[in-house]
Amino acid sequence: MTSPQVITPVEMLAEAKKQLGLPDIVVMCGSTRFMADMAEADVRETEAGRIVVKPGCDLKSPHELWSDPVEAEALKVRLDALHRSKILIADAVLVVGDYIGDSTRAEIRYARSLGKPVEFTHPEVDPDA
Repeated sequence: MTSPQVITPVEMLAEAKKQLGLPDIVVMCGSTRFMADMAEADVRETEAGRIVVKPGCDLKSPHELWSDPVEAEALKVRLDALHRSKILIADAVLVVGDYIGDSTRAEIRYARSLGKPVEFTHPEVDPDA
């Protein structure tokens, strides 16, 4: 007698995306100082037929939602968790920019721990190269 095969939630998600015929999802990572570069990469990835997800807030630019430093720090924690969720549902990661800070480095480690392919617009900044 064989034991039933256990399917993980990640495997279930991958199978559901396959059954739905969804195109590949790429998530962009990188410092928000590269938001303009991310916008250009978004155009190229979209034209190539991929679904693109990327950071939606630039905490380095003034905005009323993060004008209070205490609220801004709490928001950063929530946004970091949200971005990890984006990485989880993505098929691949594109790191944009020629600088890797602590947050991006952590996102790269997380993506690689999940077995996600990680590409770089500037491969020389790959911390594992």
